[in-house]
Parts: sequence; structure tokens; C-alpha cells
Amino acid sequence: MDNARASMIGSRIRERRVMAGMKQADLARAAGISASYLNLIEHNRRRIGGKTLNQLADVLNVPSGQLAEGAEAALLEALEEAAMTAAAAETDRMEEFAGRFPGWARLVADLARERDDLTRSVNTLSDRIAHDPELATSLHEVISTVTAIRSTATILADGSLEPQWQSRFHRNINEDSERLASEAEALVRYLEGAPGAEMAVRTPLEQVQTFLAAHDHHFSELEGAGGSARVAAIVARSDHLADDAARRMATALLDQYVQDARAVPLADMEDLVKRHGLDPLRLSQVSGQALPVIARRLAFLPEAMVGAVGLFICDGAGRMIVQKPVLGLEMMRAETVSLDWPIFDVLAHPGHVIQQRVRHGDARVTALAMSDEVRAPSIGRVAQYRAQMLILPDAGIGDVLTIE
Repeated sequence: MDNARASMIGSRIRERRVMAGMKQADLARAAGISASYLNLIEHNRRRIGGKTLNQLADVLNVPSGQLAEGAEAALLEALEEAAMTAAAAETDRMEEFAGRFPGWARLVADLARERDDLTRSVNTLSDRIAHDPELATSLHEVISTVTAIRSTATILADGSLEPQWQSRFHRNINEDSERLASEAEALVRYLEGAPGAEMAVRTPLEQVQTFLAAHDHHFSELEGAGGSARVAAIVARSDHLADDAARRMATALLDQYVQDARAVPLADMEDLVKRHGLDPLRLSQVSGQALPVIARRLAFLPEAMVGAVGLFICDGAGRMIVQKPVLGLEMMRAETVSLDWPIFDVLAHPGHVIQQRVRHGDARVTALAMSDEVRAPSIGRVAQYRAQMLILPDAGIGDVLTIE
């Protein structure tokens, strides 16, 4: 038993005595010790021997180990987790609090767990709104219809329209109202049936990350000829992709995988890595393939071939659409993302490549960020880019950027 726990035995004895409704003198008499000695014990001013502890435990009808060890480890661990978000928490008195007020301690731990569950649910729902195209489309339709109704109502409120025009605008409002009701009903049905309706909600992005992890981020069926024909079957038989939005994201990712595999077949990648190591710039130069293609191929090779290699991809708005975490580095949720990561710098500088040594907690890696064009510019439409960041073992090149 450590000194901190031993020093609180008296507080636990006092708490149990009070809970049992006993006076100090009565407990002392029943245990065969003096009331003054028990008073010193209860105020943690005297150490207590095993025999006396057992006598007190018998009278209080509790296991002696419970008095000696105090609150159960799980409760103390829960209190410690709850205190992590409270700078003013008196963690040095946590054992005393749990020992003297076990009921309140359990309540605090339960409330902290409920808070964490609600926070995760809110974060997941926020991610769903950001990444679920089905939901975004439905909301857009509702907003567009409301805007149309409002515009028509504004025109009618003017009162200067001729009767035939008024009749037309009335019909427009009636049709738009029916459309709005239908769209709202469909949206409600979708939300009620979506994973977001439950506490164990998973966003499409989370489902895709689970799907990729289940395959160890490598799809041997897609290597070689005929890979594109197998994409639909791989997506369809996955238990990790629970809704259409996740299946669309996974399909787009696997389609890209097939294109990259055609550009640099697995045997060629294996030979390149053996001859040139994990140097994406050199591999791109030797193979004649674009750097983003090489980055994706490295990240989705078997770990036995390349070791721990991570990859993050975000769209032009900076939202993560793919991540292969490595060494504890994750950027799924917006509040965990540091804008100091070079992946966000390349969005503002298309065509640039940024290499940066990064320290993130205990991890020290080399981050190589680049962007590629996913939609070419045309009349009335600007080009769209996505950014990618490859995470490799620290190559010892350049300054070290510490990211909290």
C-alpha cells in the first residue's frame, strides 16, 4: 500500500462510521481501543496496525481491504479523467474525496462520463453535417425552396400585380409549399434513420476510416488488371459502411486506388522502394509519376514493405476526407487540427511542395505536403484542389516544428 493511500485510512474509517450511524466512543469500545486513539486515527494522525484495522473493519461490517485501499481504482481513474478538463480541480485530495464521499465521487464520475458521451455525439453530428453529401443536398433543397417561397410572397405583398399574375404566383407558392413539405418530410425520415439518431453515431468519414483500417489500408484485389471491376463488390460486402454517404466516399477512394495502381503497379513500387527507400521526391523523379500518386501508393502499401507511413487528405475547404493515422497522429475532428500542419499551407499555394520535420507530443516525423488538381478550370468555374500530407519517419532534414 502506498503512503498516500495509507494516510487516508482514518478518513475512510470515519466515513464508514458516520454512514453506519455510530458514535466514535461506541466504535472504539466495540473494537477494543480507546476513544482518544480512534480520534487520532480518524484524523490521520496515527498509523494503524493490521490487527486494529481488522477489528474496526469487523465492527463496521466492511472488508478491511476496502478501508486500507480506499475507493476502487476504477472510480479514482474516472475522477482523474474528469479532473483533466478542470484546471482548478484539487487532484491531490482526490483520494480523500472518494474515500469520504463515495456517493458524490461516483456522481461526479458519472456526470463526467455523460459529458464526454454528449461531447462525442455533438462532434460526430457536426462531422456528419460537414461530410455527409446526402444531408447537405437535402438541406440545400429545403433552403432553396424556402427562399423561392419568400421571394414569391414578397412580390405578392406588393399588391400591384394584375389578377392573372397574382393567380400564377399563388400557384407557384402552392407548388413550392408542397415541395417544401415533401423535402422536409424526407429530411426528417433520413435523420431518424441515420446513425446520427443514436449515441453510437458514426459519420461517413469514421465509417470509411474503419473500413480502411479493417483492410490494413491495402487492397490486393485492386492491384493488377481488372481492379476497377472489383470496387463495387468490396464496398458492398463491407460491414463497416453503414450508409450511402460512406459507401460513396469509399467507392471514390477505391477508384483512386485503382488509378494509382495502374500508374505504378505493385511490383514496380516494391522495386522502387528497395532501390531508393522512402524518398517520395526521388521515387517521383525516377518513376516519372506525379508526387501525389507516389504519396498515395506509399501510404497504401503493406506495412511490412514500407513500415509506419501515414497519409492525410483534405478537400479545398480544409475538411479531412481521408486519414491514415500513424504514431498517434489524428486530425479527424476540427478541434484537434492544428493549422500549423503544412497540409493547409499547400492549399493556398497550389503546385508547391512543403517538407517539414514535425514534433507532435512524443512523435517526431517528417511531413511532406502537396496538392493536386481534382477539377480543371473552365469558363465560369475555378479549379478545385485537394491537399495531401505524407507522414514518414523523421528524416532529420530541416527545422523541427512543434505542433500542440
